[in-house]
Formats: sequence, structure tokens, C-alpha cells
Amino acid sequence: MYLENIVIDAMEPHRLGQFWEAALDGERLTDEPGIFETRLAVDGGPALDLCFQRVPEPPSSEPRIHLDLLGGNRQADVVERLLGLGAQHLDIGQGGVPWTVLADPEGNAFCVMNERPAYSNTGPIAALPIDSADPERDAAFWSWLTGWPQLAGSPTTLRHPSHRGLLLEFCPEPAPKGTAKNRLHLDVRLESADNPDDVAEGIATRGGQELHPDWGDLPWRIYADPSGNELCVLPAR
Repeated sequence: MYLENIVIDAMEPHRLGQFWEAALDGERLTDEPGIFETRLAVDGGPALDLCFQRVPEPPSSEPRIHLDLLGGNRQADVVERLLGLGAQHLDIGQGGVPWTVLADPEGNAFCVMNERPAYSNTGPIAALPIDSADPERDAAFWSWLTGWPQLAGSPTTLRHPSHRGLLLEFCPEPAPKGTAKNRLHLDVRLESADNPDDVAEGIATRGGQELHPDWGDLPWRIYADPSGNELCVLPAR
């Protein structure tokens, strides 16, 4: 299994996808009615696809997963570039923090981060923070699911085995997840040797659960991690 997609719900997938493609210097993959896909490849590290799928409603709750973009010593320049692409400043009560909080054209919050040694060789996305009821438990769950090891000295942070690309950071949740679907979720792709039922059992034994929403006949299976964050497991190619 491997991490393949970052999926973002959008009322206007083309508009939002084009913003993020420009923001991240992505490579266009798909531009079809109702879906937009762009690829973010890190030299010597993972390639992740950002997929924007149409939904009818705007964001209805605080995000449990968001993007932290690399700013570093060019933080102010990165912020100005993003504002020029259509982002806006956003006040979520963050106070005097060293990072800048912005909203994309559909109001999804994201951050432009200050300089940090941990962000070496991440590419334009520094980290993907994920709200968790038990960060160490959920980091272990996602490490098994993706094959990304936990960082030495930081059991709640995962990184691709190449030590390149974004960090997955599991953070204490401010409140338990409600019933609303996360605006952003991750897709994991099975490989030919993976048995889908064995994977389903592994997810369940590690505290996740399979979900059965009424979304029609889909070729993938939908789950929640132990903290309730949705994810999809895609069939092997």
C-alpha cells in the first residue's frame, strides 16, 4: 500500500484546483467536468496527486486536516504570491504566531510556515497536520497503512522513507470529530500483492472502521481512521 492522493472537496473544482496547481507548481493530470487533478512530485521523494472533486456545499466546520506550505526565509514573499493568486488572510484566533494563516478561494484554511529545520527537502507542502484523539496511536495506524516510518524522536510525525516530501503530523484534536465529512481526506492505493479483505481486517484491528455511505457503486472502499477521519483505499492498478 502507498499514499497516492490528497483529495479536497470543492464547489468549483476547476477554480480551486487551478489555484492550488499554481500555488504548488503542480503538473496537470485531469481537467474534466466535476474533477481536477494535479501532481506534486518531490525530486527523489514521493509523488502525490491533489484531486479536487465537486460537492454542493461550502465548508461547514473547522478543518481537521489542512495544508502547511513551506515559507521559510521567503515566508513574506510566498504569502504575497498566494494573495496574488486569490488567497485571503484569515483570522482563526491564532494570535501572534510565527506562521501566516490564509484561506484559499473556497475558504479552506491553510498556513504558510516559518523557517524550521524539520522542513528540509519537503517541497512546497511542508506538512499535513491531522487532528487526532490519540496522536501516537494514529501515527502508528497511518505508518502501517502508508509505509511511512515515524520520525526518530517524534512518534507523532511520519515521513516518506526517502526522507523527502511533506510530513504527516498528528496533532491533539480540539474536539472529537462530528458527523460532517472532512473537507480533505487521503487515498491509499493497494498494490497487486495486497488482499483487500486483509487490509480491511488490519484497519479494524488497529481501531479504524469501514464506512458504507450511500454514494453508489464505487470501485474503492471507504474507511475512517481511529479518530474518525475518512480515508479511501483504492484497488490495485
